[in-house]
Amino acid sequence: MPVETTDTLVIGAGQAGVAMSEHLTREGVPHLVLEKSRIAERWRSGRWDSLVANGPAWHDRFPGMEFDGDGEAFPGKDTVADYFERYAAKHGAPIRCGVEVTKVRRLDGRVGFRVETSEGVIEARNVVSATGPFQTPVIPPVVPQEAPVLQLHSAQYRNPDQLPEGAVLVVGAGSSGAQIADELNRAGRKVYLSVGPHGRPPRSYRGRDYCWWLGVLGLWDIPAPTPGTEHVTIAVSGAQGGRTVDFRQLAAEGITLVGRTEGYADGRLSFGEDLLRNIRQGDADYLSMLEQADAYAARNGLDLPEEPEAWRMLPDPDCVTEPLRRLDLAEAGVGTILWATGYALDYGWLELNVLDDRGRPVQERGVSPERGFYFLGLPWLSRRGSSFIWGVWHDARYIADQIVIQRSYSSYDDQARRRQPAKAAE
Repeated sequence: MPVETTDTLVIGAGQAGVAMSEHLTREGVPHLVLEKSRIAERWRSGRWDSLVANGPAWHDRFPGMEFDGDGEAFPGKDTVADYFERYAAKHGAPIRCGVEVTKVRRLDGRVGFRVETSEGVIEARNVVSATGPFQTPVIPPVVPQEAPVLQLHSAQYRNPDQLPEGAVLVVGAGSSGAQIADELNRAGRKVYLSVGPHGRPPRSYRGRDYCWWLGVLGLWDIPAPTPGTEHVTIAVSGAQGGRTVDFRQLAAEGITLVGRTEGYADGRLSFGEDLLRNIRQGDADYLSMLEQADAYAARNGLDLPEEPEAWRMLPDPDCVTEPLRRLDLAEAGVGTILWATGYALDYGWLELNVLDDRGRPVQERGVSPERGFYFLGLPWLSRRGSSFIWGVWHDARYIADQIVIQRSYSSYDDQARRRQPAKAAE
């Protein structure tokens, strides 16, 4: 088969790939986007049925197009996927679906990369990996697979009816775990929620969504997480119209909170002694945001209604003051353990020296040490906002600028080479 060529190849047509294509098109850079499934497939088939965006529609979007309907609403997953499809069509993104990339390596003795795909070979001067962070679901090796309980990752969960009868232990209290636990509890299931370290911002405060507060306080632009919080999840939700995740309230509604899931033996799970500490740390994060918001409002004379009730905490429930340390799964009737424990990156197709010894990308604002290869769509790529829809759009613009800069140097080099024979002939 003949080898296809392009200036820039983008791998993945989720929000990162669509944003990258828009900027490359605007800059006049010939490119191609490859997607192994459909545009924004993770939003369609990699999420549970009731998932909504964690930010309101006015905020979690690209600058060039608004969501239909109420800007204060939290769009559902299919609405978000449709948005990216329409956005790609609006900008004429050259996306080729159903094509999987199997290998990327540097060309020998030439500029660029050889990309092997399920439909042949493509050579490109630049390659942008826009495959995102949700690649390989991670289930910690705590409970053996042969244990008499169904184990699912949150990536496999769709709705309560999917699960066998019985109680459910949800492990992980970030956005996914908290929302799924709440949904299962509302469906009448007995739910245990294993709560680890987390951040817990207010959903809204004084009439403004927390996305707005992070913006005016400059917190979206923090370049790196606070030391020690790199892997701390954020408990925030747009479910139920958007409300602050309050673990005490979840307990009052019937969910039993437990500490971090640590071990398993003879049909019994053991939990850490860290539940109260984790709840307190989440409170500290929450209260810090309120303090910063109040200070900003006072300093700038903002006429926003005060909200004293936001400062009031419910009393600690019994499951927090006297936490379970062990749970007999059969005795408690637990039929499912649902692991909301995140994802691992998978760059097994990448044959370049751009990963560290733990398989994580080596990059600075998406620019790798391998000239011409870029990463896009990863958390904290350039700032706190990088994992949000609007943030990936701005990261893509920066990478497009870097590609254009390098193209100018390459163009000069080509012109200089053409001039050399003429001078030699003189």
